[in-house]
Amino acid sequence: MQIFDWQRKIFSTLAFAAILLVAADLPLVISTQASAALAGSPNAPATTSGLGAALDQYQPYVLSILRIMAALLFLQHGMAKLFGFPPQGEMPVFPRPEWFAGRIEFVGSTLVGLGLFTRPVAFILSGEMAFAYFMSHRPRGFFPLLNGGEPAILFCFVFFYLVFAGGGPFSLDALL
Repeated sequence: MQIFDWQRKIFSTLAFAAILLVAADLPLVISTQASAALAGSPNAPATTSGLGAALDQYQPYVLSILRIMAALLFLQHGMAKLFGFPPQGEMPVFPRPEWFAGRIEFVGSTLVGLGLFTRPVAFILSGEMAFAYFMSHRPRGFFPLLNGGEPAILFCFVFFYLVFAGGGPFSLDALL
């Protein structure tokens, strides 16, 4: 039970730090929204300052990091189904859906990791993960925590986000 106490302390510290960061930026957001309302233009974009402005400059680069890390994590699933590494059980054979999924995951995650054709490939990968969730995980139960579907849902929505956000500045798409 010592581990749970240690984890609780770390989680509490991180939650407190997040609350402080949000609270430090909150008055600035409220004041910019109030000034925009007073300016008479309800559709005028609110300018950010403080923590929001400091972090906004890194947004495109963090998008690229998210894309690369999601692709590397997803690559493991394709490699396990194609090459048996890392070993996860039986290798899927040709007519099984897992055989096709392994090829889609390997090629798709390689392309997303490189940032080549990011939007259409991310759309395909997002659809594959939605399909995987509803065909494999959802029949096992309603709650994703209990049916093992959390990674499928998370990958689905990360790739869906990349459909709209693109690959970021560290991608081959940005060079083309």
